Amino acid sequence: MNNKLDMAEVKVALERKVAQTYEPVKPAVQLGFVHNNVDCIGCRACEIACKDKNGLPPGPRFRRVMYIEGGTYPDVYAYKVNMSCNHCAEPACLPTCPTGAIWKRADNGVVDIDSTLCIGCRRCEAACPFGAPQWDPIEKIVKKCNLCIDELEANRKPYCVMACMMRVLDIGPIDKLWQGAHPTPAIGPHDKPVRQVKNMANPELTTPSIAFIPHSKGRVE
Repeated sequence: MNNKLDMAEVKVALERKVAQTYEPVKPAVQLGFVHNNVDCIGCRACEIACKDKNGLPPGPRFRRVMYIEGGTYPDVYAYKVNMSCNHCAEPACLPTCPTGAIWKRADNGVVDIDSTLCIGCRRCEAACPFGAPQWDPIEKIVKKCNLCIDELEANRKPYCVMACMMRVLDIGPIDKLWQGAHPTPAIGPHDKPVRQVKNMANPELTTPSIAFIPHSKGRVE
């Protein structure tokens, strides 16, 4: 590539962005994920399904299953936290993109990305507090979860949700998921969803669209 040309394009794009006022999109419905940290067995079927669906090479993972272990015998514990892009109400990645490759859909709140517009500056990767944008070392561009938008438009659920054998991962209107009111096998009748678990970035930064059924050791006091 011609680096001088690339930098000239970036400069023009940045000047155009500065001249605009960023106004967060308020979608008709904000979809989000819910994950049951307690019942997840960490099989990583969701990770593999996601990589297969998106044709990802070794390295980038749109969905990540994190193993949390701790305690001292006999009081030991282990649980899993499963995260991808949280399709935030005010995504930190969006306003940092100099080419407009990232946008938020007005109908369902999905934060989408057009990687054909990506110039590989990786600003979005640095801005996201949840590590959602993923660098593709082969194509030299950033990619990320778009909630399998093609599946949603076909009235199907994302690949990660469909691959979950324990049914601990699901999607729905996030306001209802936070209340535990949306019917999903990930939330039991006595479960109380929370917006944040331990070691997670402060939700107030971007208002992520995710709910958790937390392990007792993963609750934020």
